[in-house]
Amino acid sequence: MKKFSIAIGSDHAGFAYKEKIKAMLLADGYVVRDYGTNSDAPCDYPDFIRPVAEAVARGEFERGIVLGGSGNGEAITANRVKGIRCGLCWNEQVAIWNRSHNDGNVLSLGQRTITEDEALKIVRTWLATAFEGGRHLARIQKIDA
Repeated sequence: MKKFSIAIGSDHAGFAYKEKIKAMLLADGYVVRDYGTNSDAPCDYPDFIRPVAEAVARGEFERGIVLGGSGNGEAITANRVKGIRCGLCWNEQVAIWNRSHNDGNVLSLGQRTITEDEALKIVRTWLATAFEGGRHLARIQKIDA
């Protein structure tokens, strides 16, 4: 499997899973840049999520992973950046569709909605899934137009 460069960020409610995911990715040989936060002290998610999305949009990283309590605000924030296709994924099948149908380049996870084991499996599945192209490509082009 290709090893992507990955930007990662979370707010306080996603901090614990961010640290676990980051450790897994580094152990697996990925290049990872952590945009914070660096503790579970209350903070505002846009301060950490937008820089992840912007770095992916600029091409500095091939993929991004953002985390929060539900992952909803994080996905909304990331998707405000042109060129980002961030999907909130709550199981492996949704992660497959995010990549294969939508060419998702940022993954959003909610620490309060899934187990740690599920989060790690979703990340691995998302990274391993390729974009199918074909009929999906025209849809992606419409999104980006």
